[in-house]
Amino acid sequence: MTTSHSNLKGAALSLAAFGIYATHDVVVKFLGSDYSAVQIIFFSGLLSFPLVTVMLLGDKRDENLVPRHPWWSLLRAISAVLTGVAGFFAFSQLPMAQAYAIFFAMPLLITLMAIPMLGEKVGLRRGVAVVVGLIGVLVVLRPGEAELGLGHLAALSAAVTGALTSVIVRKIGSRERSAVLMLFPMLGNVLAMGAVLPFVYEPMPVAHLGLMGIIALFGFVAGLLVIKAYRTAPAVIVAPMQYSQILWAALYGSLLFNEMVDLYTAIGSTIIIASGIYIVLREGTPSVSENRPVLSTRSRPETGAMPRVSVMMRRMGIPERQD
Repeated sequence: MTTSHSNLKGAALSLAAFGIYATHDVVVKFLGSDYSAVQIIFFSGLLSFPLVTVMLLGDKRDENLVPRHPWWSLLRAISAVLTGVAGFFAFSQLPMAQAYAIFFAMPLLITLMAIPMLGEKVGLRRGVAVVVGLIGVLVVLRPGEAELGLGHLAALSAAVTGALTSVIVRKIGSRERSAVLMLFPMLGNVLAMGAVLPFVYEPMPVAHLGLMGIIALFGFVAGLLVIKAYRTAPAVIVAPMQYSQILWAALYGSLLFNEMVDLYTAIGSTIIIASGIYIVLREGTPSVSENRPVLSTRSRPETGAMPRVSVMMRRMGIPERQD
C-alpha cells in the first residue's frame, strides 16, 4: 500500500471513528435530559465491562492488577472519573458545538502540564500556539459578556482533568502494566458512581437501558476504528481528525436539539482547532518534542467508562508510530 493511500485510509477510518464518537455524545445528551451524569456513566461503564473482558481474555500474558505506581494510578483513576462526570454533565447543559469547543482546549493544557510533569521543553512557537488557543477559549466563553453557568465550568473541568489523565498515562505508561491502565479507571468509575447512584437514581425503561448499552458499544467500536487508523497512518494524519467532531456537533445540534452555532463559538472554535493542529504538527517533528504528549493521547479524553485508545493499542502490541 502506498504512503498516500495509507494516509487517506487512516484519515477515513479516523473520521468514521469520530463520527461514531459524536453520535455516542448525542445519546449522552439525549439521556442527560432525564438522568444525572452519575447514572449514565455508571450503567454505560458497567455495560462496557463485558467488551473489555473479552479483550483481556484474548491476552495470555501473565499480568496481575497490582500497580507499580499506585499513587499515580489512583490519581489517574480519580481524574478519569471526574472527566467523565464533568464531560457528560456539560453535554446535558451546553450546545454540543460549544461543549466540544471547550473540550478541544485539552491539547493546549496537555502541552502546559507536560512541562513540569514530563520535563517537556516547549519552545516559542508551541508556546505562542498555546496562548492563542487559550484566547480562543475566552472567545467562546466571553467572560463578563455572556452568562456563564455550571455547564461551562463542567466543560472546562473536563478539559483540565482530561489533560491530567493523559499526561499521567504518558508519565507511567511505559512502566505500568497495561491491565492496570485499562481496568483501574473503569473499576474506580463503577465504584464511585455506584456509591452515589442511590441518591440520584431515576427508574429507567428498557429502551433507555438499551441506549446506555449503545453508549458503551459506540465507544468501544469507535476506539477500535481509531486503533485501526493508527495502524494505517502516522499520528500527525490521524490525530487532527478528532476536530471533525465539531462539524457533527453542529449538524446534530441543529437537527436534533434546535441548537445554532453562534458567531463567537464559531470564531473561538476555529482559533482553538488551528492552535491544536499546529501543536500536533510540531510534535510530529522529532527535534521539537521528545515526549510528544499531545500525540500520545491518541484520542478523546478518558472518561473511565472505556479504556483509552493508547492503552488498548499497547495491549494489542501495536507500537507508537513515530513517522
